[in-house]
Amino acid sequence: YAWDANEEYLFKAMVAFAMRRYSSKSTTQISNVLLCNVTDRVSFWFVVTDSSKNVTTVPGSEVEAAIRMNRNRINNAFLLSDKTLQFLKITSTLSPPVEPSTPVWLIVFGVVLCLIVAGIVFLIISGIQKHKKKNKESTERENLEEKVEVALENGIPCEALDLKAGHVNGVFAADDERFTSL
Repeated sequence: YAWDANEEYLFKAMVAFAMRRYSSKSTTQISNVLLCNVTDRVSFWFVVTDSSKNVTTVPGSEVEAAIRMNRNRINNAFLLSDKTLQFLKITSTLSPPVEPSTPVWLIVFGVVLCLIVAGIVFLIISGIQKHKKKNKESTERENLEEKVEVALENGIPCEALDLKAGHVNGVFAADDERFTSL
């Protein structure tokens, strides 16, 4: 974005704010922050003067400590981060990387192990079900073949069908030729 007089004013105000928070003095004003050698690439150096003497500069160590303490507020004011807003001689305040309480390899191992166990259980259960189904079908066939009983139809006893040999209908039996051949 464009660096103009308004942005300079905001930067001075943020440095004055940081100095006030750090030293607990309300004497630092925006006019006490001086920007020098401002370039088009938004590169400059600044000095903070003592408000009571207005000629003496505040020691660099105090300014560094004040900026380090309020760095997140300064970054947020300009919508920047420690990677985009760099103060020379002031270390960045990046937080250390988060270490999970459980190592990553252990989580991956647990997930893979659970998948393997679930697959084995699935195969065992499906094998048992297929075996039961096969046994049930074979017993049903045996029961049908062995089942020979007389069924009653309209009060008249009828023979049960012999599934192995079949059944011959006497009406269509060709024991005597009633019809002449053509």
